[in-house]
Amino acid sequence: MKKVRLEIVGLSYSQTQSGAYALVLGETTGSRRLPIIIGGFEAQAIAIELEKMSPSRPLTHDLFKTFAETFEISITEVLIYNLVEGIFYAKLLCNDGTKEVEIDARTSDAIAIAVRFKCPISTYEFILKSAGIVLDDEPSIETTDEGEKVAELAETTTSAKSDDYKEKSTEELKNLLQTALDEEQYELASKIRDELNQRKKS
Repeated sequence: MKKVRLEIVGLSYSQTQSGAYALVLGETTGSRRLPIIIGGFEAQAIAIELEKMSPSRPLTHDLFKTFAETFEISITEVLIYNLVEGIFYAKLLCNDGTKEVEIDARTSDAIAIAVRFKCPISTYEFILKSAGIVLDDEPSIETTDEGEKVAELAETTTSAKSDDYKEKSTEELKNLLQTALDEEQYELASKIRDELNQRKKS
């Protein structure tokens, strides 16, 4: 299967899920974006490393990196390899110099580890096709006082329920999707996209 290289485009507070964050990955050679909802702890772990901050005590992902390096284990790649019912599945490709081993991991943890090892993040083409969002323009990224990389992707996201979309026509949904993309409302666009994908299957 064809792999697609990804990079972190932005990280923003989710206004639709309390305590959650939207991590946005983008393909390095294209305009598609992959929004993933992650927890606050993992978001903080990713942001701290992106901002090159040094916590007073090592975080869990820092401990993992130190442990791995102590035993001369490197992480060569993080691969997001599946998407089932809205849940992304990832694995770490580890190498100790003699053999390569794949370790299953939550996507948020895997990415927090990837930024520490500075290893590539990849996914398969079929995942981007089913869950990706196409953008024409790059979102702006700014740094907050808390040291988090924040993409202004979901500031005006509405909390419309999926049930609301079932009453709308496919054409109306396509127009709503375009509007959400134009206004960089990634989370809303993701929900509309899911409804459109569901209709294609039925």
